[in-house]
Amino acid sequence: MSFECPHCGEVLGELTCQACERSLLEGSRYCSWCGEELGDDAGDQADLEGAPVVDDEGPVDFTSRKLCSDGTCIGIIGVDGRCKECGKPYTGEPEED
Repeated sequence: MSFECPHCGEVLGELTCQACERSLLEGSRYCSWCGEELGDDAGDQADLEGAPVVDDEGPVDFTSRKLCSDGTCIGIIGVDGRCKECGKPYTGEPEED
């Protein structure tokens, strides 16, 4: 079994649970089938601690992001001035009720 990203189609790494021998997504800390905690060599995420979060526009600065001005959308505004979720242009801070 191979895992494929549903968004970009990239083939993702996999590993095998030593307890139930089922395939898991690489980087898993616990088996999603039997619940077994996986060893450090299988899913250790320590090397990612402190690594910057990156999206398709580069490193993400969470302190300077703008939320969508549509009060019902959960998206953020991209560099093009439009919401990454709904596509609406930014019109200012949403009004609070």
